[in-house]
Amino acid sequence: MKSNGNYDWKFSTVGGVTRVNIESGQDILHLDELDRKLWTALSCPLKGLEIDEKTMTMLDTNGDGKIHIEEVVAASKWLTSVINDPELLLKREAFIPFTAFNANNVDGLHLLETSKQILENLGLEKDNISIADVSDSLAIFAKTRFNGDGIITENSADDEALKALIKSIIGCMGGVTDRSGDAGIDTDKIEAFYTALADFKAWKEAGDADKANIFPYGDDTAAALAACMAVKDKVEDFFMRCKLASFNTDSAAVLDVSSAKIGEISGNNLAASTDEIATYPLARVNAEHRLPLGNEVNPAWAGAMANLKKLVIEKEYPNAEYITEEQWVSMLAKFNAYNTWMGVKAGAAVEGLGYDAVVKCLEENKKDALLDLVAQDKALESKSNAIDQVNKLLHLYRDFFTLLTNFVTFSDFYSPEKRAIFQAGTLYIDERACDLCIKVNDMGAQGAMAPLSNMYILYCDCTCKSKPGTLNIAAVVTDGDVGDIMVGKHAVFYDNDGLGWNATVTKIVDNPISIRQAFWSPYRKMAKSVEDMINKRAAEKDAKVMADANSKINNANVPADGAKPEVKPPFDIAKFAGIFAAIGLALGMVAAAIGGLFAWLGVHWYHWVILFAAIIAIISGPAMIMAWLKLRKRNLSPILNANGWALNQRILVNTKFGATLTGIAKYPIVKTKDPFTTKAPLWKRILRWFIVIVGLCVAVYFILPKDKRPFQSCCQKAAVEVVDATPEE
Repeated sequence: MKSNGNYDWKFSTVGGVTRVNIESGQDILHLDELDRKLWTALSCPLKGLEIDEKTMTMLDTNGDGKIHIEEVVAASKWLTSVINDPELLLKREAFIPFTAFNANNVDGLHLLETSKQILENLGLEKDNISIADVSDSLAIFAKTRFNGDGIITENSADDEALKALIKSIIGCMGGVTDRSGDAGIDTDKIEAFYTALADFKAWKEAGDADKANIFPYGDDTAAALAACMAVKDKVEDFFMRCKLASFNTDSAAVLDVSSAKIGEISGNNLAASTDEIATYPLARVNAEHRLPLGNEVNPAWAGAMANLKKLVIEKEYPNAEYITEEQWVSMLAKFNAYNTWMGVKAGAAVEGLGYDAVVKCLEENKKDALLDLVAQDKALESKSNAIDQVNKLLHLYRDFFTLLTNFVTFSDFYSPEKRAIFQAGTLYIDERACDLCIKVNDMGAQGAMAPLSNMYILYCDCTCKSKPGTLNIAAVVTDGDVGDIMVGKHAVFYDNDGLGWNATVTKIVDNPISIRQAFWSPYRKMAKSVEDMINKRAAEKDAKVMADANSKINNANVPADGAKPEVKPPFDIAKFAGIFAAIGLALGMVAAAIGGLFAWLGVHWYHWVILFAAIIAIISGPAMIMAWLKLRKRNLSPILNANGWALNQRILVNTKFGATLTGIAKYPIVKTKDPFTTKAPLWKRILRWFIVIVGLCVAVYFILPKDKRPFQSCCQKAAVEVVDATPEE
């Protein structure tokens, strides 16, 4: 068949749907001619698939997190142009021999030369290049001064002074990681460094020009300001308490530290109670509004006040024993100019170098030399990008055909010896192995779409000690029976790397699994209903018996005359056997009478078989028909659609194919006797033999000629009486 061109495409039926075949290099070469309506997928997500995410990222040229048909076609054109034989793509190899490059193509020749240069940088001598060779970019650029990323390191400079300057810039401005893995600098870092040098020099010289005003305490100005700030809140709190005490003399006791409060901690180690003591007022409230500087200061603040006295108070008020609020305010005002100057501080990033080093860097001015090194590095950008292209080529060379067999077609999914890129591993649960396990990206989307798949799905939360976080999977059960699967059941999930995860079933989407399961489902439902009814009745009976027993125990009275309580006679097994024999005889006569009636009416033994088969068909038939209708429509597309795929065709999973996706445990016939087998109770064994004997009697009755059948006359008579008793219409 020809589509969008002259290429003759081949088709086959896979999974109940006709699909185009992608099985040769020529198919890949002409991929752009394939009608988009014939592609199995229109787009697929970038993440969460069992294919190298680096490869998918390289294909995602528009950066939207999905792979589209246009991106796949573009990759096929590029690949088949730089490789001389597209058949090589079918091998899915992780290396490319140099003979595979198309040297007649400009890009192919450039990639070949770059590949040889990579191996030379690595010190390797061979005739092919692999993903492992280009995966370690650090090793490729480790011995090179320049690598085309526009970042220079200490190794980029030959001059020791430039090396030291680059190191200083990294220390001040922070580094940028070079392709070699070392910290380096780029144009922005160099410009920012020299701007910071100039700004810091100007700011520092402005402060030196007005030193007397800005630095009231000389070189100790910064320390003096820090000492004031350390007690500022506490000092201002003290003066406010004094003002309130003057405003209301009755409040003085409340505003001061009370003996009771000190008493609360007096039993503790007071040396360890510094934090609590520090919350008390700085000093005792007084009417003079004076802050003492001696032993009257709160001991938790004594050190800070002593530092303040040494750096500031002694220089302003020598030998002062206290300070007032006015004096405190005047001391703080002396720092106004300093605070203003610090508020406009510039070039702080280079302050650590010191003023002299800053001036020296500006005078030497090696900025142009650094920028020249950056320019030399950027000159190799095209060569560096070519290395990235080689890396892209190697990844696509290995993974592109795998993507095609899971995108254009789903042949990997329908191949027994392979797995699709959306199959994440195997879930082992309830004596079965489910190979159709898919990572779930959005549980909300799954809840809306999954029921449309007509599949029996187990949603599981998986955790692994060696990996952080939780992995959510959807495991599809495609063969067998429901068994003991239920929400909350634990299982083990093995990913494609063989790593085991602890799995717990969190949700079940209930749909038919097989025709066999559908056949027995009505009987299981009836058995469940009967069991629930019996349990309910038994519980009610048990509650009644217990209530009666408690009532009798509570109301029990001992007879006044000492009479003995009534004793029930023991169980008589002979009487029990006689009763069963009588019941058996009666049932035998009833069976014979019914047999005679059917014989009189002309009903033969095979009519019973037909009747039994009809009853089975009536009970199981609807469930089996509905299961068959759903099983033939099992479609994986809704599940994948909820995971971000845009599928163009149905992904059917019929019963035959489904049997390959779910493995069921098979046991050999065991001839050894189980020593722990529980024997059935006597009444069950008697009932079982009774049913067998009655069945044999009925079978013999119908097999024997009519004149030799037991109870024949009685049965015919009973049948005639039944017919005569029936009113005529």
